[in-house]
Amino acid sequence: MSGNQRVPSQDISAQFINRMSPRAFDGRAVSESDLMKLFEAARWAPSCFNSQPWRFVYGLKNTDEWAPLFSLLMDINQKWASNCGALVAVLSKTVFEQSGQPAPTNSFDTGAAWMSFALQAREIGLETHAMWGVMHDRVKETLDLPDDTDLRAIIAVGYPGDPSSLPDNLRERETPSMRKELSEIVFKGKYSSCLLYTSPSPRDQRGSRMAASA
Repeated sequence: MSGNQRVPSQDISAQFINRMSPRAFDGRAVSESDLMKLFEAARWAPSCFNSQPWRFVYGLKNTDEWAPLFSLLMDINQKWASNCGALVAVLSKTVFEQSGQPAPTNSFDTGAAWMSFALQAREIGLETHAMWGVMHDRVKETLDLPDDTDLRAIIAVGYPGDPSSLPDNLRERETPSMRKELSEIVFKGKYSSCLLYTSPSPRDQRGSRMAASA
């Protein structure tokens, strides 16, 4: 993984800055017990009415369950995902189980579970990469999904590898990507307004404290 050039504008936990979506994995298998830790973290995510719409279908490398999931990936993703240690289909129930009514927040809630999954992965030395580039017309049949369950992504899980193993066009992208500034995504009161409050970055704040103590 290339050097991390991300600099947050606020003082936040490093876990949010250090997480990225690599494509370079070292080919080692991921144990089922370690994968269960990621599912356990996802299990505790918040959801509307505590409906917990997330579902997961997984396959460990070198097992019978791997091949169907791998076959769903587009060629460009198969080229690098073949070196990950597990594939996980992230699904969500589109209706509330209690009432059978549409669950409009199912994707939002499942996104919270996925983030918990990803952060827990890094806690135990694993990396994750979510993929939308799959054969969507084959998902329902391949994974035997009921009508009220949709695919949200397929996740590659594995141990970080050497970026030099990637094709040139992917190797160039094997670095933490930047994010929009707060002023571009946060609005005060109305969407048409701007973020009126801006504070010094942690770096500026540290500089001010050092100057004051000099």
